[in-house]
Amino acid sequence: MRKQDFNRLSEYVWEIPVDYRDDMTVPARLYASERLMEAALGDRSVDQLVNSATLPGLVGAALAMPDIHQGYGFPIGGVVASRTQDGMISPGGVGYDICCGVRALASNIELEEIRPHLDLLTSTLYRNCPSGVGKGGGLNLNNQEFEAVLTRGAEWALDEGYAEKQDVLRTEENGLMEAADPEQVSKNAWQRGISQVGTLGSGNHFIEIDIIDEVYDEQAASAMGLVEGCIAVQIHCGSRGFGHQVCTDYVRSFQSAIHKYNISIPDRELIYMPFNSPEGQAYYGAMCTAANYAFVNRQVLTSLIRNSFEEVLRKQLRDWSLSQVYDITHNMAKVEEHVVDGKPIEVTVHRKGATRAFGPGFEGLPAEYRDIGQPVLVPGSMGTSSWILVGTAASMEQTFGSSCHGAGRTMSRNEAKRSIQGEKLRIELKNEGITIRAGSMSGLAEEAPQAYKDVDEVVKVVSGADIARKVARLVPVAVIKG
Repeated sequence: MRKQDFNRLSEYVWEIPVDYRDDMTVPARLYASERLMEAALGDRSVDQLVNSATLPGLVGAALAMPDIHQGYGFPIGGVVASRTQDGMISPGGVGYDICCGVRALASNIELEEIRPHLDLLTSTLYRNCPSGVGKGGGLNLNNQEFEAVLTRGAEWALDEGYAEKQDVLRTEENGLMEAADPEQVSKNAWQRGISQVGTLGSGNHFIEIDIIDEVYDEQAASAMGLVEGCIAVQIHCGSRGFGHQVCTDYVRSFQSAIHKYNISIPDRELIYMPFNSPEGQAYYGAMCTAANYAFVNRQVLTSLIRNSFEEVLRKQLRDWSLSQVYDITHNMAKVEEHVVDGKPIEVTVHRKGATRAFGPGFEGLPAEYRDIGQPVLVPGSMGTSSWILVGTAASMEQTFGSSCHGAGRTMSRNEAKRSIQGEKLRIELKNEGITIRAGSMSGLAEEAPQAYKDVDEVVKVVSGADIARKVARLVPVAVIKG
C-alpha cells in the first residue's frame, strides 16, 4: 500500500475508495497526521484495513484510528460496523484479549504529599496486585462463584465488597454484558480463568500512578473529579487467559465451519461467521462472558489498589481515597444502533484496539457525564503522557462513536527486546522521576516508550478530527508491570 493510493478527505482523514479492489464493499478510511500515516505504511496494518473492508454487511466505511498497527486479521485500531440482520461477527475483529480496557481513578492527593511515600507505595502495589504470565490471584473461587462472575460481572463484585456503587455506574455497560453465556465457553477457558481473577498479567498491561499535569476542559474535569496537580491511577488489563482461550477456540471452530456458509476471505485470519448463525451467536455469548470476566478483573484490582493506598497512606494523609473516573473497553463487538445515510440501523460494531467515544446525551452514561460525553481513556507508554478525553457528537457521525485506545506500537516486542536494554531503561526512567516495578527486564524492554508512537500526536489527530475532545493530560510518576 502506498500513500498515493489514498484520497485525502481532510487534514486528518485519508480514504482508500471502494473501487480500489473488486472485493471491497465499503471504503477504507484512516485517521492520521502526515507523520502517523508514514508510520502506518511501515507494516501490513493498512492492507489489513483494506481486507476488513471486504466483509459482508458493512455500512459506512472500514475505519482505522491513528494508533493503527498490525494485528491478527484486523489491524489494531480498526473499527467496522456490520448489519446484524445479514452481517458477520469475527474473533479477529475483536482480538485475543477480549474486553481489554483501561480504568482511571482520581484523588485529591497532591504529588508533594505522596512523594515521600511513593517508593513504598509502588512496592506495595506490586506485592498486592499479582502480575506476570500465567500468574494466579488470591480469590480461590469455586465453580459456582466463578459462574456468578461470568454471568453477573460488576454486580458480583459489588455484592462481594470489591466495588463501590459509583464504580459500577462509571463502567461501560455498567460492567455487565447481559448476553453472556458460560455454556459457550470451553473447559480449557474455564480452567485458565478461574485462578486469574484480580491479576494484571504481562505484556502491555500495567498499573500506573500519574499526576494530572494539565486540564483542558474545566467542566468535564470537574465532573470526573480530576484536579490539576493531584494523583490519578490507571489500570490496563483484560480477560487474561480466559479471553485468550475463548478467541483461540472460536478461531479454530470458525475455520472448520467456513465451507458451511461458502465463505471466501482474502486472509484466513479474517475468519467470520454470520452474526445470526448458531456459530456466530455462540461466539457472541462466549465473548460477552469474557467481557464480564474482564470487568470483574479490573474491579478486583481496583479494590487491591485502594487497599494498598490505605495500607501505606492511612497514617500519613487525611484522605487517601480513590474515586472511579471511568472504565472503558477495547477489543469488543457491540450490538448498537447508529444512523447511517439518515436512517437508524442495528449493527455489530467491532472495535479492535479502539474504544467507544459516545457523545453528549447518551443515556447509558451516568447522569453527571451526559452533558459532557463519554470519558475516553488513552494511555501512553512508560515515560510518556496519557490522556483523558470525551466523545463528541461528531464521533457518532464519523466513527460509530469510536476513538483511539493508546499510542500504538512501532516496534514488535522481539525487536524492542533486541534493541533496548531493560535495566538501562529502568535507570533512565528513574532519572526522569518515574519509579518502576517490573517482573523482568526483558519484559520492561518490550514496553519501552521508543517502541510506541507519540501518544500526543495520536491525540492531536482524534482531537483535530473532532472525534474526541481533550480534558486532561497525565504524566507518570510510578509504573507497575508484569
